Amino acid sequence: MTQIVVLDSGPLGLISHPRAAPDAEHCRQWLQTLLAYDVRVVVPSIVDYEIRRELLRADKTTSIQRLDFTISLLHFDPLTTDAMRLAAQFWADARKQGRATTSDLRLDADVILAAQARLFPVGPGDQVIVVTTNARHLSLFVPAQDWTLIQAQ
Repeated sequence: MTQIVVLDSGPLGLISHPRAAPDAEHCRQWLQTLLAYDVRVVVPSIVDYEIRRELLRADKTTSIQRLDFTISLLHFDPLTTDAMRLAAQFWADARKQGRATTSDLRLDADVILAAQARLFPVGPGDQVIVVTTNARHLSLFVPAQDWTLIQAQ
């Protein structure tokens, strides 16, 4: 059995933050512990996009380099047609149930992240969980928890 942790933008942003802020340092130590226990840590491409676009806009080259380095140590999950189609289904189902995660006119990165996590290839008994700073929206679609509550198993 493999524990698979899928990073949302909150934890990835903390991990790749160039300063030694207490939350960022805590998150980096948490990641190191996961990796020491052979937890498979995944960066979905939609999450890379969410972080990278703001870093590029703000010309934060050091942060971009740290993001690239961090991703090089982890498993990068590219966006696929199947993931986008499942995300569209998640988006439509949530709205039909009156549980929209964002306004109708916005690109809903949460449903894309959830679809990537749902379709991530797993073996028998593997556990996939999305770690985030706001599990409320994501937990509509996939198992999700605040990153501070997740420990290596």
